[in-house]
Amino acid sequence: MTLRPRKARIVCGIAAAAFLVVFVALGLALSGPVNSGPATFGTGDRIAMIVLGVLGALGILMLARPRVDADASGIRVRNLVGGFELPWSAVRAVRFNRGSPWASLELADDDVVAVMAVQAADKEYALQGVRALRALHSAATAAQAPTGSAPPAASASSEAASG
Repeated sequence: MTLRPRKARIVCGIAAAAFLVVFVALGLALSGPVNSGPATFGTGDRIAMIVLGVLGALGILMLARPRVDADASGIRVRNLVGGFELPWSAVRAVRFNRGSPWASLELADDDVVAVMAVQAADKEYALQGVRALRALHSAATAAQAPTGSAPPAASASSEAASG
């Protein structure tokens, strides 16, 4: 299963397109002298404005980068910067606390990993995503749980010696 933010991707796409259009228009419109001074806008300045527009638009699109891929073996989280690949055994819980901007993973070592792809702004889509992640986590941890009720022989003998 793959999860990506919906509203953030739409907003980022529109903002990046608008940013690019404005900078390309500025780059094409700037020419000639500046005020009444000796400075002039040349071809290099025009190209620089267009390049700045492209770089700014790419920066805005980076905000739409978060993604989560999960399956029975584990979860792969890609946030704005960096990412994590974790087996379900390393995840203690999938959280989506009230008032949180996005979901998070509580790890077995008490660390918390933000899951920016599941955002509160997406409302029902985010809730469905969290429920699906919780179901995958439950199924994976249930499959890894030991089935026998008797403790292993090594731990039984160490308990008897300490006890």
